[in-house]
Amino acid sequence: MTDVHHAPDTTTGSTEPATEPATEGRSGGFLDQPRAVWAVAFACVIAFMGIGLVDPILKPIADQLDASASQVSLLFTSYMAVMGVAMLVTGVVSSRIGAKRTLLVGLVLIIVFAALAGSSSTIGQIVGFRAGWGLGNALFIATALATIVVSARGSTARAIILYEAALGLGIAAGPLLGGALGSISWRAPFFGVAVLMAVALVATTFLLPTTPPSGHRQSISEPFKALRHRGLLFVGLTALFYNIGFFTLLAFTPFPLDMTARQIGFVFFGWGLLLAFTSVWVAPRLQRAIGSVPTVLTSLSLFAVDLAVMALFTDSKATLIVCVVLAGAFLGVNNTVITEAVMGAAPVERGVASAAYSFVRFVGGAFAPYVAGRLGEDVSVHAPFWMGAVAVAIAVGVMAYGARYLRDEHAPAEHSRAEGEAVGVGDLD
Repeated sequence: MTDVHHAPDTTTGSTEPATEPATEGRSGGFLDQPRAVWAVAFACVIAFMGIGLVDPILKPIADQLDASASQVSLLFTSYMAVMGVAMLVTGVVSSRIGAKRTLLVGLVLIIVFAALAGSSSTIGQIVGFRAGWGLGNALFIATALATIVVSARGSTARAIILYEAALGLGIAAGPLLGGALGSISWRAPFFGVAVLMAVALVATTFLLPTTPPSGHRQSISEPFKALRHRGLLFVGLTALFYNIGFFTLLAFTPFPLDMTARQIGFVFFGWGLLLAFTSVWVAPRLQRAIGSVPTVLTSLSLFAVDLAVMALFTDSKATLIVCVVLAGAFLGVNNTVITEAVMGAAPVERGVASAAYSFVRFVGGAFAPYVAGRLGEDVSVHAPFWMGAVAVAIAVGVMAYGARYLRDEHAPAEHSRAEGEAVGVGDLD
């Protein structure tokens, strides 16, 4: 696979990366990476735990704080909405204070707001502190991706797979930790994240070299300008619609499952393990075999069918469990390929493309958990999954239409060359 984008990168806050950049020609195995990359990757694992951490404790929080499913789902909505908007300023901040300081600020915010969420006494307080947590996550995650891509040995595609592996491990470990600590108290998982993030803060402080501010100061308008490139816009819209299905699955499924925190933790741990496995080992092989766009279309189509089965058989716990775990496979493949696509979907810096893409998908998908909860309360327990299935089916249509603005090296040579010249973007994979 070729490097997805060759534009200069200033997202790490330095005109010259502190460690060796990701290049196609670098030798060494996948695990042969600088200590700084492993420090950031470890912190990514902990940061991504925050996504699935609250899954096992949604129902206990609802029961103990006398909250409805839709109210509890706001833990996801506030987190994602703030994270999406904050993505617009991550490049602005990192280009002025440097990548390392941006990462550290993000980690500190996560530590503070995770601890405050654990100390809360009302659902409103938890929702508010999760919003602050989302701000910290935005500063950390967007900068972490750019740091890993620039610092890792090997191709950009390999660096992205490393990032996705950290994402998958974090998403897998989050529910497991949440279930284990949630069986003690719903507060314990929040404090657990604060402690683990403190460890990540120390590791990042000592292992990541200092990165000075870049010569180019990014403006907040750059991500919006990047969305003028139709390839990036359509990839972002695709992610928006599939995130509706993704966060419906994540935020609503614990309620019809009606299991203990530990049991739900194990269910979503299986989901996360399959997500991690397919993102690292299956996605690259599918890309090489059938191409990037067909891989995305196939994985999203299967995810839409999976959600439709959940809608039809919501009363069967066994069916829900199987479908949740299977969804991890489809999402793992899709996440890796689409993240790589973002990096080459427009002739702009990687950080700008990432910020624009994340803004569209997180802000657009933030309403999904709340709407799913309301549909489950006011319509039927099947309705949220139908909403998710329809949204993912729309994502398939958006990607199929937008594929004309992306170039896939596995497409027929003449067709690929013509489209690449027309839109001037790098290889999709």
